[in-house]
Amino acid sequence: MLGDSTSGLHDYFTDPVFIKKLYADPFRQWAPSEIVGISTSHPLWYDPGTNWSYSHANFVLLGTALEKITGTPLDQLLRERVLDPLGLGNTRNSFTPAIPLPVLHAYDDERGTYQDSTFWNPSWTIAPGAVLSTDICDLARSAQAIGSGELLSHRARELQLDPGTVGLGHPTEKCLGTVCLPQTEAFHFGVGVIVKNGWVLQNPSFFGYAAVQAYQPDRHLAIAVSTTVGRNAPAGNTAQTVTERLATALAPDHRLSG
Repeated sequence: MLGDSTSGLHDYFTDPVFIKKLYADPFRQWAPSEIVGISTSHPLWYDPGTNWSYSHANFVLLGTALEKITGTPLDQLLRERVLDPLGLGNTRNSFTPAIPLPVLHAYDDERGTYQDSTFWNPSWTIAPGAVLSTDICDLARSAQAIGSGELLSHRARELQLDPGTVGLGHPTEKCLGTVCLPQTEAFHFGVGVIVKNGWVLQNPSFFGYAAVQAYQPDRHLAIAVSTTVGRNAPAGNTAQTVTERLATALAPDHRLSG
């Protein structure tokens, strides 16, 4: 339920007090107990397993659980089980906002002033030990490996792509006046991934940074895109827009847009 976002935990990123503190000091180091405590101070959004909603708290708790289950610090666990086996030599965790050089700088105006947000602290985004920086080549390799289930058993792969998440993935209808047409787009949340029209993808964003890694198993096609926000940039994840256009050109039978 933590991995497929069906726990019902309140997302601390929707808490007005947290948002106020975050924007007041974007360099602040947040402890897991602080941010999870914000989530647990609110009632559950729904009974666990009965619906779907994204909550950052899910993945903070999941990191803590993995450490307790394995007896291994999360950064070491990821290095041993994921990064080294996949050859992701330019992907690394940091317990500070430091990013290895050379750095793609990001800019953000969410605090009211357009400013460099490159080294704003990402400690609130996920569990300590899993705050990763990477380069575009490793991002593409990660897309391929995660999208193909390279490190997973057949059973685990099936669970990753379709854990039976509720609240997403059901056929929908698009209505124009009184005429409703069925939508053919398939979309649901797996375990830590989005599954959409045959693509397996992730689309993180963070204060001026946006990225997408996507993999189409039938075509063995990986797409990796990273963008930063400029002045007057359109709202939302701009890397998603680029990825959708690439997917349409390269795999028109598996469109991501729509």
